[in-house]
Order: sequence, then C-alpha cells, then structure tokens
Amino acid sequence: MKKVMTLAALGTVLLSSTAMAAGFHLREQSAAAQGNAYAGATAGAENGAYAYYNVAGLTRVKGTQFSGGATYIAPKASAKNVRFADGTRDADVQNVVHAAISPYFTISHQVNDKLFIALAGNSPYGMITKYDEDWAGADHGVTSDIKTATFTPMVAYKATDKLSLGAGLQIQYVWAHLTSSNSQTQTKSVSLNGDALDLGYQLGMMYEFTPATRIGVGYRSEIKHKIKGEMKSSGSNLPPAYGSAIVDALLNQDISAKLNTPAMLSLGVYHDVNERLALMAEYQRVFWSSFKELTFVSREGNNKPNADYISQVHEHWRDTNFYAIGASYMLDEQWKLRLGLAYDQSAVRLQHRTPRIPDSDRVWYSAGLGYQYNEKLSFDAGFTYISAHKAHLDSDLTKNDGARVTADYSSSIKVFSFGLTYKF
Repeated sequence: MKKVMTLAALGTVLLSSTAMAAGFHLREQSAAAQGNAYAGATAGAENGAYAYYNVAGLTRVKGTQFSGGATYIAPKASAKNVRFADGTRDADVQNVVHAAISPYFTISHQVNDKLFIALAGNSPYGMITKYDEDWAGADHGVTSDIKTATFTPMVAYKATDKLSLGAGLQIQYVWAHLTSSNSQTQTKSVSLNGDALDLGYQLGMMYEFTPATRIGVGYRSEIKHKIKGEMKSSGSNLPPAYGSAIVDALLNQDISAKLNTPAMLSLGVYHDVNERLALMAEYQRVFWSSFKELTFVSREGNNKPNADYISQVHEHWRDTNFYAIGASYMLDEQWKLRLGLAYDQSAVRLQHRTPRIPDSDRVWYSAGLGYQYNEKLSFDAGFTYISAHKAHLDSDLTKNDGARVTADYSSSIKVFSFGLTYKF
C-alpha cells in the first residue's frame, strides 16, 4: 500500500492570494481595471492587459502594443484571542500576511482586420504568511510561501462587425514552500517544497451592440497540477524506543500530489453614457466546490517501514460570487478618473477555516487615474482598500490533524498598481 501524507490546508495555500481575493485569485492584472474594482473588466478592453479577463477583447487593441505593470499588495492581518487546546491564552499574532509584488505584461499584434494575437505573462497566485514557530496553531501552519508564473499565448478573431471570439493556452508554473510543526510526533519543524508545470485554457466572447455598449464573457479553465517535491523534518524529540525511526521515515521523503485549481466564469457590461462618462459592471463565478481535498503520496513506494500511514484532510470549499460596479469620467483630453466598488465572497466557511487562509467576505473600494501622455504612450494607476469581515477560527471544526487552536482574525489590504501602454 502506498504511503499517504496530507498536509493540512496546503491546497488552500496554493489557492490563496496575498491580496486575499476569495480563495486564491489575484485579480490584479491591470492597473486600469483595478481603478474600477474590476467592474466591466470582461468588457472593457481598454488595452492589452484586459485580455487576462477576456481574450476576445484583443480585437479592440489595434496595431502592435505593449501593456505592462506591477501591483504592490500591502496586507494587514492579525490573530487575536489565540487559545491553546486547554483554553489558555497565547500571544496575539501581528503581520500574519506579508507584502508582495505581482507583475504582468501583454504584447499584442493585429495581423489583419480580423485576426489578433498576443502573449501575456502574469502571476495569478501568490502569498507569504508567517507565524512564530511556537504559536498555538503551529501544527496547522507556520510559513506559507507560494509563487506562480503563467504565460498565455492568445488569439482573437472578429467574426462579425459586432461579435469577437478568442482563446488562449495557459502555461502555469507553481512553487510552494510550507512549514509547520507536528505535536503528535514531537517534531518542531516539517517543511515541504514542491513545484509543477501544467496547462489550462482560456476562452472569451465580446458582443458590441453599438459603438457605446458592449458585453463580454470570459472563461478560465481549471488547471490540473501534478506537484512533485520533498518533505523534510527536524527537531524531533522522540527517543528511539517510541519509534523515532518511523517518524523520520514518514516525515522525510519524496512526495507527489494532484491539485485542481477552479474554473472561473465572468460576465462584464460596459456602456459609454456620453463622451466623458462610462458605466460598467462585473459578475464572476469561481467554482471552488471542485476543491475537496489534497492528498500527498510517497514517490518511494513501500521502501519505508510506515507504508500504511494515512492522514486525510478535507476542504469542502464552496463556489463563490464576485460583484462589482464602476464608473470612469474623462476630466479632460488627457486625464481619466476611475472609481469602483466590489463585494467578494469567501470560499471558506467557519467549519473549514484554517490558519493558513483565515478567509472571509470582503468589500473593495477602488479609485484610479489614467493619463494619455501622447498618441503612443499612456499611464494608469490604481488604488484599492479591501475591508475584510472578521473571521473566527476553531481548528477542531475542520476535523484535520493537529492540536486544537482558536483565534479571531481581522484584516485589511491596501493595493497599489501602476501600468503603462505603448503603441508601436
């Protein structure tokens, strides 16, 4: 029988974002779209960066263009009223989630009046969370460091004067470094390093009712990752008589896992009220219910003494909804003001919340500025303040391994984004 080792909430971490979008999704792939809280992002198509949300929008990006930028994500998260299994208090934990930078770019080219191609690069997932090694929830997670990179070749076709279609191939690399302790084996540190390179796809449609009104539909497929890596441990206090050799064999081995990221379906609406004012709205459904569990399997077969060890963790996430409304206003021929408001639903309910991702519903408040420097060069800047609902954690409700810990989380996030577009 193959050895199986499941690390609590590893899948949760892989699917989490530093910006704490519900579950995992880093929407911050366009400074212009961020200014509207991503309202109308699927229908906006103001520059090439919008192709992340709807590849069909490339048909509105004329000639050869480069769009790129970066987002700085500054979260503030703390755990208070932290208690051990016996009810005694532990110290509050500050700065649980660390700041990060997420870059993006799109290079697009108009082949002819109907055909458009592009290559995009971005980092759709990523986070760094870190607790003290001796905090009450160390069994459930200490350090979580996730990095991803996705490259997407895309093509869009203008089927009619009003209808555009598009598709892209997602080539995604994910790397994870996680640490925790294991009180059952008296092991101070268990670390896991793994990575994977796998494929998904992207589809899009845009329909322009009039030059002023259009809708867009975007779909990003799930990506079935096949992670390979290694598990290592240190600091075990078990004497040989209590099976330290078996513990060492279990917690030091090559491992593999299957992890499916969820599919996403988006619908956006954009309308120019007049030459200055535009209104937009967005709805997105993320199919998190496909993420049920994560099991790590030894790649060394039956060569170690604890071949029948099994520890199962269930996630049971729910599908989530994202709603956004926004407006843009041309202040003059060069400056554009953007505003947006969004509501982001959590994928994690109380009974499945873990220290690695104490997820909760949140509200987005966004503003941005666009500046047309000349006919070829333009700049965009966006700012978002995300207010997350308070979240209570009780690890006993997850039915996962590790000593019980309870805590109350509060968090907020500030997001700064800057981008530019150059037309060749």
